[in-house]
Amino acid sequence: MKNYFLWSTVTVLLCAKVGAQQQQDSLNTLQLDEVVVSDSRFELKRENSGKTVIKIGQKELEQNQGRSIAEIINTKSGIEINGSRSYAGQNLSTYVRGGNNRQVLVVIDGIQVSDPSSPSAEYDLRLLNISQIESIEILKGAASTLYGNSAATAVINITTKQAKKEGLLMDVLSSMGTNQSQNNQNYNISDFSNTVNLMAKHEKLSLLASGGQQFTDGLSAAIGTEADAYSRIDGNVKVGYQFTERFEVTASAFYNKLNSDYDNGFPIEDADFHFTSEQSRFGLASKYGYENGSIHINTAFNQIDRSFVSSFPAGYNSQTYVLDIFNKYTFAKKLHTIIGLNYIDNQTLFSEEQHSNTVDPYLNVVYVGDSGINLNTGLRLNNHSTYGSNVIYNINPSYRVAINSGYLKFLGSYATSYIAPNLSQLYGPFGANSDLNPEEDRTLEGGVEYKMSDKFTINAVYFNRVEDARIEYVTIDPVTFESQYRNAESTAHFNGVEVGFSSKPVKGLTFDANYTLTNSKEGLALRVPKNKVNASIGYTMGTKTYVGLSYQFVSDRTDTDFATFSNVELASFSLVNLQLKHEFSNRFGAFVGIDNLLNEEYTELVDYTTRGRNVRLGFKLSL
Repeated sequence: MKNYFLWSTVTVLLCAKVGAQQQQDSLNTLQLDEVVVSDSRFELKRENSGKTVIKIGQKELEQNQGRSIAEIINTKSGIEINGSRSYAGQNLSTYVRGGNNRQVLVVIDGIQVSDPSSPSAEYDLRLLNISQIESIEILKGAASTLYGNSAATAVINITTKQAKKEGLLMDVLSSMGTNQSQNNQNYNISDFSNTVNLMAKHEKLSLLASGGQQFTDGLSAAIGTEADAYSRIDGNVKVGYQFTERFEVTASAFYNKLNSDYDNGFPIEDADFHFTSEQSRFGLASKYGYENGSIHINTAFNQIDRSFVSSFPAGYNSQTYVLDIFNKYTFAKKLHTIIGLNYIDNQTLFSEEQHSNTVDPYLNVVYVGDSGINLNTGLRLNNHSTYGSNVIYNINPSYRVAINSGYLKFLGSYATSYIAPNLSQLYGPFGANSDLNPEEDRTLEGGVEYKMSDKFTINAVYFNRVEDARIEYVTIDPVTFESQYRNAESTAHFNGVEVGFSSKPVKGLTFDANYTLTNSKEGLALRVPKNKVNASIGYTMGTKTYVGLSYQFVSDRTDTDFATFSNVELASFSLVNLQLKHEFSNRFGAFVGIDNLLNEEYTELVDYTTRGRNVRLGFKLSL
């Protein structure tokens, strides 16, 4: 694997001598109003949105080069991704508003993605390469009317890169770093990552080809002495063609393969186990525009093969086909409408092939009034092959008041969501229960957002979420520890507050902070913190150098010690990270990142390793 890094280093030395530095664009850069898409599928000004959508743009992604997608998302309000601070191959659990993985939907380039063979049917964020991502929007709260099943607590809407500029461009990104625990600060280089993005555009044709790899060693998954290796390779190709001013088509192909050693889970100890996940995804997106509207047809086929080599070897193969057809139309620049049909077919091979599908017609309407009154409302008829038809809906009013060059916005929302049991819960090898009923969620939220030009933004949202028939994995025999998925008989209640703050007090200086409070009458799920704080300060010196310092506090949580099968309290912890980035020219930049700067000892999962102070160095070369 070190040869990959050597190749990239040689590339830098050769290309640093090529040609003269490109001149800066002399055109003035216009400061555009921020737009959000996820809550309506229209590009609307943030002030007209009835949600506090979190947007992670290309600039922020580049400032966090070397970190994973999960690590970056984990710094946002209302979200806790457990496992993102541990060994690279650790399973990730995404908790939002008291929910779990299966209530968070991941959308990539407009297509819902999931793995119906996994216990929560979630998409594995470890498969993603940050260097291939253009932007991320996070829509919190129930969004099932627009996105369907699983969109109960959040939607993570990811847009991958594509060729935009005329001509040919190649980006080479490479980094290396340590991978060590708090008690073994040896500073051996054992984490390597490389990505090459090739983008070309000529008149109506655009092309992107990308390939990347990561290899990590030196850290044990469980607390122990045996190092566990982790590797990922990925590649994608996107070809777009603008047939006419109104009609365009984009075809894409993605391939990801993840290999990871892991340790025994019961009892928790070093073991020579191995996990492989291989994914292939093919998509076709077309758009036909007409006056005041457009027709979209997005389709994709996704196949995932997973295998486990352990004392209990297993293998799974799943396939998902998605078709989303919708028409967008705007009346008098005020009424934005979407009428669509969403079809999803899931298949998984366990001991035998299992299958389910949904056929959902949906409608969403957004009204943007001149007087400041806005309304986002939607309706979806969920037709499941096993569970029949169910209606889900949302109503999301907001009111904005112009204040000088900013605004004050009040917002509210009431939404329902419907989550059918996934194939693994119904027919999988562990705890399957074919008599499961669907979950039904109801979310009420209200909040306020104040923005003062581009200098200052603060928002606060209160949420109250109710779950009926929540699907839980419970022990049904305390002697044999036999467990099964079952619907909870009682209703679960969750409520809390999410506060976000962003400020640019002077040129080049940014400050961001957020706080999340999560409560439950029935008690929070394992590893979900009641309180969480994130804060970061960044300073750009001129246009070349960026310095960023971030802080994260996670409060006490409950976990299970599987050696005694008793609950234990995990102590709160605080982490500090440092990031330095410098552009030597408009072709070449480098960065240094230090995570867990103070080498804090803490626990994410009982008896599993967390990362101590680690250093990463890398560069980006544009040709």
